[in-house]
Amino acid sequence: MKAFLQSPVGVIELEETDGYISALRVISQMPEQQSASTPVLDEAVKQLNEYFAGTRKDFDLPLKQAGTPFQQKAWEYLSTIPYGETVSYKAEASSIGSPNGCRAVGSANGKNNIAIIVPCHRVVNEGGSLGGYAYGLEMKKKLLDLESRQKSLF
Repeated sequence: MKAFLQSPVGVIELEETDGYISALRVISQMPEQQSASTPVLDEAVKQLNEYFAGTRKDFDLPLKQAGTPFQQKAWEYLSTIPYGETVSYKAEASSIGSPNGCRAVGSANGKNNIAIIVPCHRVVNEGGSLGGYAYGLEMKKKLLDLESRQKSLF
């Protein structure tokens, strides 16, 4: 089942599988199909709207995405990065027990299917430059700017 919402970063498509959010994608335009309404999708839409309005900094949703054990570790770590803050790929790699795994962490983060909710946009290069992002650096910058502007409200 899928739900759609217009956001400051574009149209978001949310996918639910067996009671879990399994994907969040940014798509080019609002589809003609209607959004599905389930308790999980409705809550995800509500929480994303709160996030973009600056009134939510943490998501509380059932999430499930397929990945290797290393990818799962990397994605779990992402949710520990505080709102409005960033960490380096190197710091993430060290934190999950793979201090030489910067590239592997970058690859795992790039395969994260639940962008924004699992905040891979909060990982940057060690020198502070943005690094990469599946939806482009402009969107990564928008998300980081949104969080830094709203952080003082909490």
